[in-house]
Amino acid sequence: MTVAVFLGALLGAMALGVPIAYSLLLCGVALMVYMGNFDAQILAQNLIEGANSFPLLAVPFFMLAGEIMNVGGLSRRIVNLALTLVGHQRGGLGYVVIVAAVLMAALSGSAVADTAALAALLLPMMVKAGHDKARAGGLIASAGIIAPVIPPSIAFVIFGVAANVSITKLFLAGIVPGLLMGVAIAVAWFLVAKKERITPPPKSTSAERLKALRDSTWALVLPFIVLVGLKMGVFTPTEAAVVAAVYALFVATVIYREMKFSQLYQVFVSAAKTTAVIMFLVAAAMVSAWLITIANLPQELIQLLQPFLDRPMLLMLIMMLIVIAVGTAMDMTPTILILTPVLMPLVKAAGIDPVYFGVLFIMNNAIGLVTPPVGTVLNVVAGVGKMKMDEVTRGVIPFMCAQFAVLFLLVLFPQIVLWPLKLFY
Repeated sequence: MTVAVFLGALLGAMALGVPIAYSLLLCGVALMVYMGNFDAQILAQNLIEGANSFPLLAVPFFMLAGEIMNVGGLSRRIVNLALTLVGHQRGGLGYVVIVAAVLMAALSGSAVADTAALAALLLPMMVKAGHDKARAGGLIASAGIIAPVIPPSIAFVIFGVAANVSITKLFLAGIVPGLLMGVAIAVAWFLVAKKERITPPPKSTSAERLKALRDSTWALVLPFIVLVGLKMGVFTPTEAAVVAAVYALFVATVIYREMKFSQLYQVFVSAAKTTAVIMFLVAAAMVSAWLITIANLPQELIQLLQPFLDRPMLLMLIMMLIVIAVGTAMDMTPTILILTPVLMPLVKAAGIDPVYFGVLFIMNNAIGLVTPPVGTVLNVVAGVGKMKMDEVTRGVIPFMCAQFAVLFLLVLFPQIVLWPLKLFY
């Protein structure tokens, strides 16, 4: 009955069009009333404590770093480097999208920011070259969702705080799956591009490649600073976000000189708006998470799935299918915050590595950003490219299927995800 109250209040509020953060609060109130311990003061305290977390400070700084990179020319130089390296191949502009997405993912960690930049820079170029606009938009959308998996990732920060899992370990374990996502859509693009008869751009000279590499060096240094600093213990993930923001600001204003100080206000406002949405969601979800624990919902779920606890791989498959279903109807951040406190006790009871689960959980949620009907990243591409939503949806299907194939491959072979941890720890 407790599960019915929880889901009924949450889904009912969402069906009425109540914003997800408020739906989470209403869900918490419904649980408190059902259990007979409603107290507005406890509700307020948990709401404040939900956002009162030092690791969560990484979110606004990574968002700020992403905004500065797009305005300050770092993203454009990454795209130009990818263009000189692989643009001359058959279907080369598609490979440029993938290479640029992987490189940009290592800079910002935001799927929406990366996708918007890629769509603005490369979608017109691909359409002008003769590529099908829907397919090009689908490729850009599927490439943009690599950002939450390759470190530094805002999604890993949120999951790490909600699940009490090492964010540094999540960062390291996300490298290989993120690269595999890129390889998967590259294979899918190769198969799709074979049917097109499009003349690729001319091959860049060695001098042009060297110039593009030199221009983008300052941007490419950032992920190394973050990862090496984390591994060497120089700074925490939160401090790494500050370093990323300050470094991006320095490069954009002093080295590239593409961002004027008069633009700083708008950049800060844009980052603050996005951060406010995420942090309010986190705070509201922490109220629900506390009540989920008090109501003993995880224990009820463990008893329900008791037969699968001694078969971790089958349990992982079931949990991934649940996340896929939820991801079609809900955005990434609320999905992480709602499902993490419910699924983590199952993960621990079955003896599944929390870092391994976290990486696949975030990867699954990232793919959820391109699954219709809600797909946030699909909306970004449709908006930037002035396309209909169903066109982008049609174009993304082959690439989305390729990334799901990688997800289920990692369910079967957990050692692929955990290998970097064994290397560093």
